[in-house]
Amino acid sequence: MLGTMIAIIDYGMGNLRSVQKGFEKMGYVVEVTRDARRIETSAGVVLPGVGAFGACMNGLGECGLVDTVYRVVAQGTPLLGICVGMQILFSEGLEFGQVQGLDILKGKVVRFDPAMLDGGKIPHMGWNQLHIKRRAPHLDGIPEGATTYFVHSYYPVPDDPEIIATTTDYGGSEFASSVWWRNIFATQFHPEKSQAIGLLILANFGKFVGAGPRACPPSGQPQGVAPTTAPSP
Repeated sequence: MLGTMIAIIDYGMGNLRSVQKGFEKMGYVVEVTRDARRIETSAGVVLPGVGAFGACMNGLGECGLVDTVYRVVAQGTPLLGICVGMQILFSEGLEFGQVQGLDILKGKVVRFDPAMLDGGKIPHMGWNQLHIKRRAPHLDGIPEGATTYFVHSYYPVPDDPEIIATTTDYGGSEFASSVWWRNIFATQFHPEKSQAIGLLILANFGKFVGAGPRACPPSGQPQGVAPTTAPSP
C-alpha cells in the first residue's frame, strides 16, 4: 500500500464506500471522516456529493465542515470534488430555487434545458465522452473521447472558461464535465463508477497528492472565508 492518506469528507451526502474502494483498489490509504482536524491535516481531500445542491450545502453546514473545506483549499491541499461535490464549489445553484454555494469557484450550476436537448432525457444518465480542453495532471493517460459515467440534471457554468478541463456533449449541448483550478480538480461524472478510466483518474489524484501542496489562493485571502475574486488558472 502507498503511504499517502486521503480523507473522504463524510457529511451524509456521497457515495462514500464506492469512492473509498476505488482508491483502495489503486493502492491508496483512505479514510472516510467528518473530523475537521483529520480532514485538514490529510495529504489530499475528496468532497463527494449526491442528491440536491441545497441538501449537500445543508449537510456540510450541519456537520460543521464548511470552514474546513475553505481551509483545505486555502492551504493548498489537493482537493477532488465529485458530482454535487463539484457543484457546491461554485457560487450558486439553481436547484429548487437560488442556493448559495461555497463560492470558491465563480459560476452558477444550472439545469439542462429540455428545449435545447436534441432527444436527450433529463437526467443525463449513463456513459458519455470526455473532450479534453486542458491536460490536468489528473488526466494523465486519459485519451480524448474516453467515456465516464454520469448521473445528473444540473451542471456548472464557470465564469472563467479557462478552468474547464474537459467538456461533454449531451443532446447537442456542451457542458463542463470537469474543472481544474490550482489545487482543485472536480468532476461532474463519477470516477468511482467509471471502471478503468475512473480508476486511473483516482490514481492520478493520488499521485498529485503525493507531489505535495500546490500554490495557495492569494496570501491576502483569510482562511475559512470563501474567495471573493474570480479564480484564475
